[in-house]
Amino acid sequence: MNIQQLLQSLAERVSASASVKNVYGDPVVVGNRTLIPTAQVRYGFGGGGGSKGEQESGGGGGGGVSARPSGALEITPEGARFIKFDDHRAAGIALTLGFVLGAAVVRLGAGRRDEVVRQRE
Repeated sequence: MNIQQLLQSLAERVSASASVKNVYGDPVVVGNRTLIPTAQVRYGFGGGGGSKGEQESGGGGGGGVSARPSGALEITPEGARFIKFDDHRAAGIALTLGFVLGAAVVRLGAGRRDEVVRQRE
């Protein structure tokens, strides 16, 4: 099996296992309301091969998949709407980054003030 066939086989197996249905199951119907779960699915693949001389050759490949909830589609007789799930990790990262940048700006500003005071003395 060459590297292209290996990656194709791997991609087919991973994509079959990481569908929204496999992650969450079937849509849920309650009364006149239907909820269809949605997910953010990401794939990554890589591979390579090589040879040394005429008798030695090798190759390999790998891949991965990540799936996480993103929301649900709600369908009622009045219409449809998307309900987004909040991503608390992203908010936490943004808050931490903002704090670090704010602290750096304050520190730089204090250093410049000290330098201006020294120059005036």
